[in-house]
Amino acid sequence: MTDSESNTKQTPEKRGFFQLPDGTESAPGDYSAAFDRHVAIPDDETIPDVSLGADAVLALCKKAIDKVREFPHRPGVYLMKDDADRVIYIGKAKDLRYRASTYFHKTAAYDPRTEHLVREIRDIAYIETESEVDAILMEARLIKDVQPKYNRDLKDSKTFPYLQITMREPYPRIEITREPKTHGVKLIGPFPSASSLRGAIQVLQKIFRFRTCTLRIHDDDERWRWFRPCLLGHINQCSAPCNLRIDKREYRKSVLRLIRFLEGNKKPLLRDMRRDMLVASKELRYEQAADLRDQIRLIETLEQRGDLETHVQPEVFQIDPRRGVVGLQRLFKLPEPPRTIEGVDIAHISGKDMVASLVHFIDGLPFKPGYRRYKIRTVQGIDDFAAIAEVVARRFSHADSQDNPPPDILLIDGGKGQLHAAMAALEHATMRPKIILSLAKREEEVFVPDETEPIRLTRRSSSLRLLQYVRDEAHRFAQHYHHLLRKKSTFESM
Repeated sequence: MTDSESNTKQTPEKRGFFQLPDGTESAPGDYSAAFDRHVAIPDDETIPDVSLGADAVLALCKKAIDKVREFPHRPGVYLMKDDADRVIYIGKAKDLRYRASTYFHKTAAYDPRTEHLVREIRDIAYIETESEVDAILMEARLIKDVQPKYNRDLKDSKTFPYLQITMREPYPRIEITREPKTHGVKLIGPFPSASSLRGAIQVLQKIFRFRTCTLRIHDDDERWRWFRPCLLGHINQCSAPCNLRIDKREYRKSVLRLIRFLEGNKKPLLRDMRRDMLVASKELRYEQAADLRDQIRLIETLEQRGDLETHVQPEVFQIDPRRGVVGLQRLFKLPEPPRTIEGVDIAHISGKDMVASLVHFIDGLPFKPGYRRYKIRTVQGIDDFAAIAEVVARRFSHADSQDNPPPDILLIDGGKGQLHAAMAALEHATMRPKIILSLAKREEEVFVPDETEPIRLTRRSSSLRLLQYVRDEAHRFAQHYHHLLRKKSTFESM
């Protein structure tokens, strides 16, 4: 082999240089050539350049690397973006700075699991959370909403489980479900780990002796006295209400004690279990001590859960979209059911980083590709009315009967004032929605133009529930965008 052939075989990186696709070489640390390079984006899709060496890849990530150095050592969610400012990956972290920094080592540029991602990263943002559990739940929610290119998991409709207690039954049962009911039950969760939840329930069942079966037990039916209990009843892990072995009042008292325990009164039980564990250890009953230790750990995982209001899972509390749409047709006397609904909401803190969201529903279901985010440009300070007017004007300035048709219903989050602001913005629009209305959050009243009094629907109305779904989805989507802009403005002010 000649010297020239040897040099050809030897890659520039092995000689201490990295090479760009145009053939130019730069020494390690000289990133000017890499920063001047622009990658074409055919068909709105970034194609990672695998010919770059690790030094060149990290050079292109310099903006993100500098930001990561300022990340807090706190739990949260990080969002990686490409050169078009699109979110391409979302991850969770117990320690934001440590976890995000692992993507900017040379090994990550060659790891088959991360090399394509790392070669596209140009910017990064984060959202700090109160706990690791909050980070897990927020990551899942954001991935479902944004659908990043490099997130393979959590894009489907799978949800986190809840603990459900059927309070309207004579003998309430405790069950783990991903499809909770909306009425007649006590819900706790969501929980990030179904296996830990199942283990904790098994421990608590030994203490509170509740039932987990699906039998429909009636205490006024004497035939239940001849029913044969399952194994849990025989080993005294269930009070066997199926055999009417326990009075209904006593059983419900036990369930209420369980609820109080789940809502925060865990210290007495855990204190007694730790004491029993130490006694068993001192008496050399190590197997029993180990069992108690494992049970304590499982019970402690019950604290690792989300909040029903904060960590909403729209996929879980679904409504019947057909009934909701038909209900709206009847309510507004439309010739046919409204197929498209758009919802608008505003988010800000004391007038700073004001943003808006627009969500799109088709046949009563979210259509995520139709979602839009707006950064408010013309409004200074706190003026929700002006912000609503700006967003509506921008939305319908581009309305087109073919590519961007107006919706059948435009829903504004707010009361009569927000509705009037939206109506004013539509005065000069060439195309308008068939119906425009607003939904006030406190009383859930529906305001429509030219009517002095709002429409008051029953809380169980399918029409109201569909409008609430659209309104709440717009609110949640706006809040996520606002969090991102707040982090961005924090970095820019440093």
